[in-house]
Amino acid sequence: MRRILAATIMAAVAVLLMPAAGMADPYKWCAVYSGEMGGATNCGFVTIEQCRATVHGIGGFCDPNPFYTGPAERPAKRARKHRNS
Repeated sequence: MRRILAATIMAAVAVLLMPAAGMADPYKWCAVYSGEMGGATNCGFVTIEQCRATVHGIGGFCDPNPFYTGPAERPAKRARKHRNS
């Protein structure tokens, strides 16, 4: 009985901790910091300018976030106005 209860609790926790489907990673850029013992990575930047400002002076570079999925939908195209000649 305890095994069934433990398995049920573990399954419930796993479901609660799973990321929701359709949630996109909005952060397009990662700062890769340099360091003597290996650097760290921070993928929390929406623009490359934010990333570059962060690594400026402390060393490192910016890379595209490999987990960036982009917006869920593309913006609608604007309708063209036709001129009558």
